[in-house]
Amino acid sequence: MNTMTAEQLFVNLQQLPTTERQRFFVMLSDSLNDKENFSHQDVFGHLNKAEFTAAEAAEYLDISIATFRRYLKAKKITASTGVGSTHLYSLDALREFKKALKLTKNNN
Repeated sequence: MNTMTAEQLFVNLQQLPTTERQRFFVMLSDSLNDKENFSHQDVFGHLNKAEFTAAEAAEYLDISIATFRRYLKAKKITASTGVGSTHLYSLDALREFKKALKLTKNNN
């Protein structure tokens, strides 16, 4: 069985006449709308074991990179993986920290 790659599909889509491309995207949209209630797993399942860079982690936490670095210095956040000067932060740890931040804000 020959499996098409995303790149091959993209090239093929570009070669379709405009009306057929539009029809394809309408069909795709309709098929996605068949399911009305998406679970957390449906939407974010691909992130289960995700690791973020410092900039991505700061964005996820909705804080500045400077604030993120202060939390690192205070050891409130720790890297899950580090290679040289590159550190990555697990989604699970960031999610827990975000909950703690929200609780702290709500209590103040």
